[in-house]
Amino acid sequence: MDRRTLARQLSAIENGELDVSRCDGEIIAITGPPGVGKSCIVDAILQRLVPKKSIAVLAVDPTSPLSGGALLGDRIRLSVLDDDNKSESIYVRSIATRSSSGSVPSIIRDLAYHLLANSFDLVIIETVGAGQSEMRCAAVANRIVVIEGPARGDGIQAEKAGLLELADLIVVNKSDLDGTDKVVNDLSMSLGLTEDAPPILKTSTITGDGLDELAETIVDLKERVSSQRARNRQQILMAHENILTSNPRFEMVLDRMSEEGLVLEDAMRELNDRTS
Repeated sequence: MDRRTLARQLSAIENGELDVSRCDGEIIAITGPPGVGKSCIVDAILQRLVPKKSIAVLAVDPTSPLSGGALLGDRIRLSVLDDDNKSESIYVRSIATRSSSGSVPSIIRDLAYHLLANSFDLVIIETVGAGQSEMRCAAVANRIVVIEGPARGDGIQAEKAGLLELADLIVVNKSDLDGTDKVVNDLSMSLGLTEDAPPILKTSTITGDGLDELAETIVDLKERVSSQRARNRQQILMAHENILTSNPRFEMVLDRMSEEGLVLEDAMRELNDRTS
């Protein structure tokens, strides 16, 4: 399929004009706090896996609550697209969060299924990096890679988000900077009581350290058994959210809340009356 046709079909899926069936395949979420180098890690993975594998990237950008716009600029950091020998095996789509309350919009799962059905070997979802909402990637991906960095603040940012419980792999990026070993030790201690703790890798997109091992690990990454229940919970929450936000009265009820003072209880009653 040519890329213009594929792009039109993906737009139709986003607009609810095209139904998609479930498709088996590898969907990997790259997630973590802002500033840890998620886009650079995605670029490094693409550099090493294509053209042997055809890979689609869904890069999620937050939508402004005021203007409704999004920057959609993740592909700027993907230097692999400048390589003509590799770019033909890569498809990048930027996705605005729109009305989704999480950083990963509900519709992104259908986009991933459609890409897998169109001969892509792997779909990578790069999430926004916005704290607890990152857990929504569990509802979409069957593998989760959490990226961390040496500047972790109070040292429990990822733990607060619950991502460590969901991670199939933890990558401590920017290993060329001071503080990396401390982060690895902190994470190892946090996961010490977990029976099937995820592996931890150190990488640097500046020096290239650990990137080959990361690419090899991604290909054969196994799902942690203990994360399955938490993933199922997120799937249910996302399905419920999708029902709510797809209600044709959703935007109108929001307007009434802000303009007429419609209280939350009445707003939910109006929406539930039409989603039950």
